[in-house]
Amino acid sequence: MADLKSRFEAAVANSKNLSERPDNATLLKIYALYKQATTGDNTEKKPGFGDMVGRAKWDAWNACKGTGSDDAMQQYIDLIESLS
Repeated sequence: MADLKSRFEAAVANSKNLSERPDNATLLKIYALYKQATTGDNTEKKPGFGDMVGRAKWDAWNACKGTGSDDAMQQYIDLIESLS
């Protein structure tokens, strides 16, 4: 578990230093997996239509509902490694 957590934290650091900016769909996936790994299932109120970015983030995070923290961390690590 400690190994997974340290690898996750390293991937978070690496995500800030990617050679090129990922497309928006990939950025949303990165955000959603991070939130799922660190916070768990989305219980926040869905943003209104006026907040397009917030709504997209909410939808992406909500799509990860039911994914365990460890599983979300591993998916995050795999995704960042594939982009590096």
